[in-house]
Amino acid sequence: MLYAQVVLPLAQPAYTFSLDEALGVNVGDAVVVQFGSSRYYTGIVWSISDHEPEFKRLKPIIKRLYTTPLLQPHAQRLWEWVAEYYMCSLGEVMRLALPTLAKPSGKTLDALDQRTIAAPSETYIALSEELRSEETLAAYVSRHERRAPRRTATMDRIAALAIERGAKDGFVPRRLVDADVAHIAALRSKHLITTETRPREPIARDCHEQFLLPQLSTAQQRALEEVVCAHDEGLVALLHGITGSGKTEIYIHLIARELAAGRDVMMLVPEIVITSQLIERLEYIFEGRTTTYHSRLTPSRRSQTLLRLASAEGGELIVGVRSAVFLPMRHPGLIIVDEEHDPSYKQSDAQPRYNARDMAVSMGRIYKARVVLGSATPSLESYINALSGKYRYVSLAERWGDAVPPEVIISDTLRAVKRGERKIHFNAELLQHIERSLTAGEQVILFQNRRGYAPYIQCRTCGYSPRCPHCNVTLTEHRSSGRMECHYCGYSIPRPTMCPNCETQDLATMGFGTEKVEEEIQRLYPEARVARLDGDTSTSESAFRRIVHRFESGDTDILVGTQILTKGFDFGGVTTVGILNADNLLSSPDFRATERAFQLMMQVAGRAGRRNDRGRVVIQTSQPSHPVIRNLVAADYQAMAAAELAEREKFGYPPYSRLIRFMLRHKNFDTLRIASNIFALWLRQKFGSRVMGPVSAAVEMLRGEHRAEIVLKIESGASMARARQLIGEVMEATKGDSKFKNVILSIDVDAS
Repeated sequence: MLYAQVVLPLAQPAYTFSLDEALGVNVGDAVVVQFGSSRYYTGIVWSISDHEPEFKRLKPIIKRLYTTPLLQPHAQRLWEWVAEYYMCSLGEVMRLALPTLAKPSGKTLDALDQRTIAAPSETYIALSEELRSEETLAAYVSRHERRAPRRTATMDRIAALAIERGAKDGFVPRRLVDADVAHIAALRSKHLITTETRPREPIARDCHEQFLLPQLSTAQQRALEEVVCAHDEGLVALLHGITGSGKTEIYIHLIARELAAGRDVMMLVPEIVITSQLIERLEYIFEGRTTTYHSRLTPSRRSQTLLRLASAEGGELIVGVRSAVFLPMRHPGLIIVDEEHDPSYKQSDAQPRYNARDMAVSMGRIYKARVVLGSATPSLESYINALSGKYRYVSLAERWGDAVPPEVIISDTLRAVKRGERKIHFNAELLQHIERSLTAGEQVILFQNRRGYAPYIQCRTCGYSPRCPHCNVTLTEHRSSGRMECHYCGYSIPRPTMCPNCETQDLATMGFGTEKVEEEIQRLYPEARVARLDGDTSTSESAFRRIVHRFESGDTDILVGTQILTKGFDFGGVTTVGILNADNLLSSPDFRATERAFQLMMQVAGRAGRRNDRGRVVIQTSQPSHPVIRNLVAADYQAMAAAELAEREKFGYPPYSRLIRFMLRHKNFDTLRIASNIFALWLRQKFGSRVMGPVSAAVEMLRGEHRAEIVLKIESGASMARARQLIGEVMEATKGDSKFKNVILSIDVDAS
């Protein structure tokens, strides 16, 4: 009899089950087990042993779920690293790593089977049987080529693909045939072709395949060679390329090397829908090899993608958001993290609260793969690793082609108000440049990092502002829907016409968001075609693509948006970019505020003048002498980094320490206060003055729960293993204390 340790998608350790050898189960396989008296789960076999455990009454593994293992040995080691580093169980890693339908569960086996995803399948297409011989097809084409050229071209393409792929039955993947649904349906109705749905076959890879690669400039070629040297030395490469320098072209050359050698590549991007231009380009160059993965895919599609990659032969290019780090790579060769500084790489909603960039670096070590981190404004953590020699620093400081960096113009808001040179939310200086671009037939981008019409409304008589009853934050006005909304929990009410407190009608909008900017800029320039790109207008991928395509094709003159605009776009017609409220970015109560304000504004500025015409970036601020603003004008990342690193070192903030944040939540404020004070006291007994708090969270109440946080600061060089051990002792003590009953406690390692 064999015994298997099985990981279940629960916040629990692995459990032991008996294993019948006849099932043919191996380590890494997905299996079905009964856990408890009335629940069946999918689990992952972590280890197999013939050593009989002390506990005799073991439940058996019922069956193996898929024909191929879901986890390779190197992926198991990655999961173990994630569980240890981010202080969670392997079950919590599994719960987050695998798509829902890849790990079905149910109260009965029948219910589980109904939720089990089928093997990846797709439509295959072939010529009708009588047309599959070379002679009959040639005769048909010669008769109909002149009258129906599109039809015969499609049939020729199907025949050529069948020969190319060695398809004995003539069937080839439908996706390789460039024809729309109506055209295929017409061919089928004429009995010229036939289609079938069948399991997706792995694509035969030619390891010597040649790709149509972009030509590199001298600077790009030099950077590529430096990255390759770094990889030869076993180092992570930090590619610091200014906006418009052509980092993507270097990525493409690196990807081609790995795919041609039959190895897999993973490219992480902050937001898949935002990088649509990049995806289309990669799919064009690496046809049939590119797999995209993101949260907007259906649960079925995500699960099928995982199953397909688990059995792939190698030579796959995976392009995805942070969750893609858990996808199978049978033959890992290269991992790229584009815009590595982006905060969206940090998972903050559930355990494990991982950072995909840091995971990519660990994957490189565990998988023995090459790693490239790319950014125009690297994170200070990556930058200091490069300065210390832990990473290889590769600079790309020239814009591609004839493009030159944009001119940065600082527009003093306070001075504009005093001189009467401010119209609504726009300084006269910005309006002049907008007018200049529109007159020349060029495009404009306006950046405001708040969506909605106004952050809140306020009664001028008594000061009342509508607030969310569940989250203790003011409601944002959305003029288009006529409602006030909470951006945390979704609670909304109709916009009040009078103050419910004093019953006056003196309700005023306070501040401004993108919706208000769009309305006002349209009023100032009625002839201009204005569009808005934010979380309210891009509610679906099709809506997003429609807005972007119209701007890309010149059908929109002015695009107003939030930080969605900063990520990966290449709009050739933009010559003026306006940052409407830089003060909002500079005044954030966060030790990373300076770094992130610089990164965000530099990325926005990079959207201007990406072709031959030099662009202009107008930054409206009441703090024109702020160090971040001065560094922006000089485009001096190194100066910003040096000043910020000195400040961080002085106060012991990352990268000179690690921050571990403990968040406690409970519906009763007094219960939460008592529990958080006790927990902080226990931590201080272990860590002393390294413990800060408890304090109310930035959003003190969220979805009806009060929240308190405690921060533990572990200096660089201190043993994280010892810190985790001590934290584990404190966490264990809470389990037997009645004061922590129903108090939810979560841990965020490397808190942002």
